[in-house]
Amino acid sequence: MLRAMRTVLLVLAVACSSAKPTPTPPGPAVAVTPTGAVTEEEFKAMHAPPTSGAVALAGSDIEVGGAKAYLSLPKGEGPFPGIVLIHEWWGLNENIRHWADRLASAGWAALAVDLYGGTVATTPEDAVKAIKAVDDKKAEAVITAGLDFLAKDPRVKAPKRAVIGWCYGGGWSLQTALAHKELDGAIMYYGQLETDPAKLGKIKRVLGFFGNRDKGIPPATVDKFEAALKQAKVPAEIHRYDAEHAFANPSNPKYDEASAADAWSHVLAFLDTVKK
Repeated sequence: MLRAMRTVLLVLAVACSSAKPTPTPPGPAVAVTPTGAVTEEEFKAMHAPPTSGAVALAGSDIEVGGAKAYLSLPKGEGPFPGIVLIHEWWGLNENIRHWADRLASAGWAALAVDLYGGTVATTPEDAVKAIKAVDDKKAEAVITAGLDFLAKDPRVKAPKRAVIGWCYGGGWSLQTALAHKELDGAIMYYGQLETDPAKLGKIKRVLGFFGNRDKGIPPATVDKFEAALKQAKVPAEIHRYDAEHAFANPSNPKYDEASAADAWSHVLAFLDTVKK
């Protein structure tokens, strides 16, 4: 289903080649205690290592569909709406785990799946190797298992389910929505696009974020995507920023705090709509 995505991701590799993630050095855990949903400032702080060590994670590592995953739950007892997170081309790293905690702070049971079998890339070259090693059918099965987990796990029992992804995971987020008509919403940050209205018509609702300076997914391609969604009559919100690829990742040199903060406000509003 996503064979064509690999070719496009090699193009994205050029756009991301100078954007290596900033690793968090080891050290004693330091908790960040947000009030309500994690703000952009608090999220940024999670990625800026304090002098005493790394920020503590709120969730736990589990196994879903025979693959590693990270689960973060809201406070209290379920049922909770559930969301599957699909990582960037770096893999299931600390940034994605922080995202899961952030979504849990907003009231969603957040399950970050691992499509790389435990590999976490720290260079563009390693990321490309990791993408090439992915078996698409196995990856689809892992995502499906994640959705099933959210629906059936007694801690969650999700009445509503959504999916979110960034870069490599953004493309998977859209494709997952195409493959699972029962999904209540899909969120994608600068991921590979589908521009066939006949295919897009299967989606319930979608929220997308793109940078106008993204060389891998230029504005003209986003124009086609937006037009196809309109033709397919899919409820959609597409937001564009004067930013580059990966603008929402605080551990990336191309991070744009203002754009990321605005995008997060739209994510929260979108998820509130999905829950209804």
